[in-house]
Amino acid sequence: MLVTLTKRADFLTAARARRQATDGFTLQARNRNEATPGDIRIGFTCSKKVGNAVARNRAKRRLREVAREVLPAQGKAGWDYVLIGRPEKTANRPYSELLGDMRYALKRVHEGRK
Repeated sequence: MLVTLTKRADFLTAARARRQATDGFTLQARNRNEATPGDIRIGFTCSKKVGNAVARNRAKRRLREVAREVLPAQGKAGWDYVLIGRPEKTANRPYSELLGDMRYALKRVHEGRK
């Protein structure tokens, strides 16, 4: 099950973990190292560099949809993921390419060092 990150501390902790940049966004991922893996937690962020409020919200909506479609199958329980929108890219990139970016980023993050 996907749970949305809401606390700033969770975002800051994920920022110090693994990351993979793609053309459409940047993915940050961290293993929570819990004794029993819980839900997959996901957060979304877009800075003002992405554009005005309308552009930022559009980018976040697209990121949420990509995460909803890909993470249940390829995400790992007990991990936190943060998707960061990119200026001019996230909102305008074709959706099928965003899906490919997400699959590629997850594969790269999970094959990294433990």
